[in-house]
Amino acid sequence: MGHSYTHLTKDERQTIYKLLDRKIPLTQIARMLGRHHSTLYREIRRNYFHDREYPQWSGWFPWNAAESARKRRFKHRKLERDRELRRHIIEKLELHWSPEQIAGRLKLCPMDKSRFGHVCSETIYRFIYDRSTREMALYTLLARRRRARRGLRGRKPRGSHIPLYCNIKHRPEEIANRETFGHWEADLVIFRRDFGKANITSLIERKSRYQVIIRNQNRNSSGVLGAIQEQLRPLPSKGRQSITFDRGSEFMAWKTLHQSLGIRSYFCDTASPYQKGSVENANGRLRRYLPLETNLQALEQDTLSTIALRMNNTPRQCLGYRTPGEVFNAELAQIGSAC
Repeated sequence: MGHSYTHLTKDERQTIYKLLDRKIPLTQIARMLGRHHSTLYREIRRNYFHDREYPQWSGWFPWNAAESARKRRFKHRKLERDRELRRHIIEKLELHWSPEQIAGRLKLCPMDKSRFGHVCSETIYRFIYDRSTREMALYTLLARRRRARRGLRGRKPRGSHIPLYCNIKHRPEEIANRETFGHWEADLVIFRRDFGKANITSLIERKSRYQVIIRNQNRNSSGVLGAIQEQLRPLPSKGRQSITFDRGSEFMAWKTLHQSLGIRSYFCDTASPYQKGSVENANGRLRRYLPLETNLQALEQDTLSTIALRMNNTPRQCLGYRTPGEVFNAELAQIGSAC
């Protein structure tokens, strides 16, 4: 059973200071105090004293740390102390004002400022996501309605850890020109959240325009890539040579495809979905059968396979009015005869 979190005490901070002075590592200090090591690392980072005039005097000191923590808690409790201000903020949230709009308006309007004082948007966000107000579900009044708050520094740029050699500009010209078979594009098709987190992975073979539709329970990358892996595994190696993704977090487990099947992965530039135009075009046609309001939980995989079969049996002008299924099967037959 997990233990509830408690703030560091004065005695604990004194002990940390003495042990740090003896050059004992923080992880060992954490074990001695019965604390998680992340608690101590966070304590040092948040309450580190910076002396700009005399940098050599900077450091972590228990008395400064305790005062910094006290001021932070005092600021956080501002809305709990002032009931009128709290009521005013909740009223504005119910009108779908954002915390930035509420704080900015208080600062702009002299009457409101003299009546309620000033409160920054960060204080309002902390009030919304505080444990004491969880039952009020104030996050539902925000535009995004996220149950948990993201980090203050925002999320990392999408695909920040994708190697340069995986960028689409390094994709061979023969793939871009659709000269060879076995090069795929992938995208996620999303539906309204009212019906849960289920979504669809749409796969397109670039040369034949053959489409595969896979249902996912959520956007977990390992699950999404695992389903793609199982779908492409039966194909010969020349039928699954590469795949092109966007930089969505659901495709960040791309290395599993290379490790298990030898498939090379390429990624579009940020905010450039047109660079995988085959699957984007196919998804537009797919919406005819699966509009945004579709309850995916009520559909079986067989239904999705039937939709894919219908699309693969529809003649395409770009294929000389042959069907994607005909071209796909012809390419597989040619690979088989060459072996």
